[in-house]
Amino acid sequence: MSRAADGEFMQRLKRLDEIFADAPVYFVTACTWRRQTILATAEVKAAVDAFGADGPAAGAWLGAYVVMPDHLHAFVALDGERCPLSRWMKALKACVTKVVRAQGVTGPVWQKGFFDHLLRNGESASDKWAYVRANPVRAGLVAAEEEWPLWGQVHLLRSNDCDLR
Repeated sequence: MSRAADGEFMQRLKRLDEIFADAPVYFVTACTWRRQTILATAEVKAAVDAFGADGPAAGAWLGAYVVMPDHLHAFVALDGERCPLSRWMKALKACVTKVVRAQGVTGPVWQKGFFDHLLRNGESASDKWAYVRANPVRAGLVAAEEEWPLWGQVHLLRSNDCDLR
């Protein structure tokens, strides 16, 4: 998909017009325990959307994200004084855990910890977003990025030179 088409598609997905600046933007990844394929459901996506919508009150703005069967990728801007990254990830994992438990999943849901990368410039953000959007295609789940239904954007993030659309 071209950058222009990807940008137009993201604009259609955008539900909130907020543009958040002056906070670090992180690219984060969390994986399920033993890479169980338990996340790829509409209910998990809805929970991530709701979690992201509630974030500004705590100092967290969830941008674009992709839910894969065994992991999720997300971009988040944080007011580090109000909401440290580790606390935000713990809360996101707890939110998703509640949903998969309701679907009958028992045992551990998540690997301990998570991967994070601080985005320092627009090129870094673009590279990470291209990687994330192509993830379902690379995994053989869909033929084209836009076919994967489990991705979205809650807030438009812009911090320093990073602009994720």
